[in-house]
Amino acid sequence: MSGAGVSKGEATRQAVLERAVETAAKQGLAGLTIGSLAAATRLSKSGLFAHFRSKEALQLQVLEYARDRFIDEVIRPALKTPRGEARVRALFEHWLAVSRSGTPECLFVSASAEFDDQPGVVRDQLVRDHWDFTDSVRQMFRTGIAEGDFRPDADDEQFAHDLHSIMLGYFHAHRLLGDELAEAHARRAFEAALEAARRRE
Repeated sequence: MSGAGVSKGEATRQAVLERAVETAAKQGLAGLTIGSLAAATRLSKSGLFAHFRSKEALQLQVLEYARDRFIDEVIRPALKTPRGEARVRALFEHWLAVSRSGTPECLFVSASAEFDDQPGVVRDQLVRDHWDFTDSVRQMFRTGIAEGDFRPDADDEQFAHDLHSIMLGYFHAHRLLGDELAEAHARRAFEAALEAARRRE
């Protein structure tokens, strides 16, 4: 959409969402409210309420914004690479780059911990987002089987689980522990997962 086609109200909403995602990534999605966002943006509560209507609506739109960014920066670039192992590698590299930079997409990791025991629409959306991403990983991995890069009996579900575990371990080591070897360990684990699935001649 061109800049000329974006209304002032929509432009304001997008700017506020950018700030909301950044705030939630640092302070937690559960604590993000219209009141706290008003203080962060210096906008009126009534004005923000007109855009988001409720705390849950705000949180869901923040998730949607972060999800769209993750798709644009991780999934779509991977899908532009050749099918097979190359595509799986591209997915890992783009995901690692996003994780390393600490961009708002990292919100999904912290939000998952916040909402794992809090039933409701926000948790439900997080679950759908994670399953959708898992399906994307599995589909990319299956292209590796179809291209002959991985064994015909390789388990796409297990690989998706292992890759997610690798990235969660990286988040923990890099962001919480400040481990300088976090990336090296993640890469080694990723290569081991590929090797375990690779087709034997």
